[in-house]
Order: sequence, then C-alpha cells, then structure tokens
Amino acid sequence: MSRNYKFHNPEGLYFISFAVVGWLDVFTRNEYKDLFIESLVFCQKNKGLEIHSWCIMSNHVHLVFRSLKGQKPELLIGDLKRFTSQSIVKSIQENPRESRKEFLLDFFRKEAVKSSNVKHYQFWRHDNHPIELWSNKVIQQKIDYVHNNPVEQGLVYKPEDYVYSSAIDYAGQNGLIDDVVVFRMFGI
Repeated sequence: MSRNYKFHNPEGLYFISFAVVGWLDVFTRNEYKDLFIESLVFCQKNKGLEIHSWCIMSNHVHLVFRSLKGQKPELLIGDLKRFTSQSIVKSIQENPRESRKEFLLDFFRKEAVKSSNVKHYQFWRHDNHPIELWSNKVIQQKIDYVHNNPVEQGLVYKPEDYVYSSAIDYAGQNGLIDDVVVFRMFGI
C-alpha cells in the first residue's frame, strides 16, 4: 500500500471512500443506508467521530471526518466498517423482501474466503484511501466532491436534494445526522 494512503496524523482531518466488495449496489435499499447512518451517529456520540461531510451512494461511502478523544482514525473507521458489515449482512439475511439475498450472501462468503482476517462474510473492501486534508482549498474540494457525487450519478439535480448526504446541512437545513460540522472557508 502506498504511503500516501495511510492515516499519519491521528488528529488530522481526512477524506476517505470505501466500497462494498465487487462494487455491489447494496445501498439501493434505504434500510441498509439507515443502518449505516445509525452506526455513524453511534460513532459520533460514543467514539469521537467528528463528521464534516458524508454521502452514501449505491455501492460506496464518502466521508470527511476527524477522530477526537484520542482514538486512532484507522481504528475508528475499522470499528465502523466491522459493525456496519455485520449489521447490514444480518439485515440482508433477515429481510424477506430482499430478492438478491442468495446472490449477495454467496458473493460475500466467497470474498471472505479470500481474506485471512474475515470468517464468514466480507462486506467492505479493505481499502479506504485516506487523504489528509491540509488546506482550506483542499477541504472545500473534497466536500464539494462528496456532495456532488449524487449529481454526477444523475440521482438529483442539486446536491442538497439527495437525502443520504450532508449537502443539506451545507444548504442551511438539517439533514439525517445531527452535529455535522459544516466547514466554511475564510479569508480566501
């Protein structure tokens, strides 16, 4: 793994993206997106996750965040991915309306066999590609990228119209996650 894709500064502000194995479109169902949001909120309240922007797409997630309370960012994100993996797989197993259940679970099982540290189901890809954000300009670029993802995918015309994102918080309204730290550039 490249040195550029590691968490070097435990107090830094980071942009990360992580995807479902095989880039499978799991987050087409709102209940799975809602489980991910519940986990973000839990990490906010209990593990020191400071969220600056977020977006859940059909097969991946973008997050601009900082780890507080002395928690190493890689451990925080590892906990988030581990918990969401387990809760979403369980929800897929128990969802009577999930028409792709056998396909998804079989795919996750096959991916787990390829991994030395996963026992039953591999939900997330192992990579996060963390990028430390070092200037106001770069922070704003990444936040814009996160919020424009649904627009680029043709899901909405304006970023703030996409429900599963913090773009609405940046438009002055309240989104699905409380306490999003809205970044404002000054002096530029």
